[in-house]
Amino acid sequence: MYSFKNDYAEGAHARILQALIDSNYVQEEGYGSDSFTQRAIELLKEKLGRQDVDIHLLSGGTQTNLTAISAFLRPHEAAIAASTGHIFTHETGAIEATGHKVISVETEDGKLNPSLIKEVLDLHIDEHMVKPKLVYLSNSTEIGSIYTKDELIDLRDFCKERNLILYMDGARLGSALCSNDNDLKLSDIPALVDAFYIGGTKNGALLGEALVICCDSLKEDFRFHLKQKGALLAKGRLLGIQFYELFRDDLFFELAQHANKMATILREECSKAHFSFLTYSPSNQIFPILPNSLIAELQKKYAFIVWEKVDSTHSAIRLVTSWATKEEEVRAFVEDINIPVPETM
Repeated sequence: MYSFKNDYAEGAHARILQALIDSNYVQEEGYGSDSFTQRAIELLKEKLGRQDVDIHLLSGGTQTNLTAISAFLRPHEAAIAASTGHIFTHETGAIEATGHKVISVETEDGKLNPSLIKEVLDLHIDEHMVKPKLVYLSNSTEIGSIYTKDELIDLRDFCKERNLILYMDGARLGSALCSNDNDLKLSDIPALVDAFYIGGTKNGALLGEALVICCDSLKEDFRFHLKQKGALLAKGRLLGIQFYELFRDDLFFELAQHANKMATILREECSKAHFSFLTYSPSNQIFPILPNSLIAELQKKYAFIVWEKVDSTHSAIRLVTSWATKEEEVRAFVEDINIPVPETM
């Protein structure tokens, strides 16, 4: 059975594994003070075109979100997220467990905009309610949509006007930046948000996310927050080695481009088979709507998530491609979406 359930089912790119092996017996300092991590951080600053940002390497997305958001907010302050946002739906209440409410907003495409945020602000008017302070975005979003540069400029300007923190979850940032619909460069992002992270776990690394803090007021004492939240790894070198390998050339983007290419094949072939989609997604997640009978047949050979019931006979499934997805398996899947299905099923 071949899996299209997620983009972290495989281990890591062979080059990363080799770099870890080659450096295995080199003795280094711990907790991110090692030369590998420092070299990776300097490289990322170079790629971002900003020497004034702070960069911290953490092991996973949920850990990054809860550590950053809880550090940035005062006890009475809250985060605003789309109802599909990862911190609202898939982190076991991690943000709330740190004492901060997540205020959810219904969206059509998984994206926030100034008017939606304003509605939240207009409802939270005094000290009897939590104070909305941080706007949480995902790029790409949990339903595969991406933000354009103009959309982020509008959000940045609104957040500055209303004194809000703009934070971007970049678990799938590679896929977003390599989308055919994208007009954003990695180096654009520090000027558009107060903090964001670059996801490695879902783009070829064994594990790891690179948190970039752009706003000076959010930088102070952040290593204390890392340690308190269990995010300061003794063997921080393991993260530094991987991020250096991902960014010393174009490997990070090559892996994301492959994931997107595989998703494009699935998307185009599903369209040719006259299937519609739950949402428009130009990244490495697609959500075709299929007959339940066909879904049952496909589940005999492939693993994927049945995302949402559409009607009594159809459901939307989520197909996710990764840096390591095999094209022959993608081609086999698209052949199987045309298989005859018994009417009794």
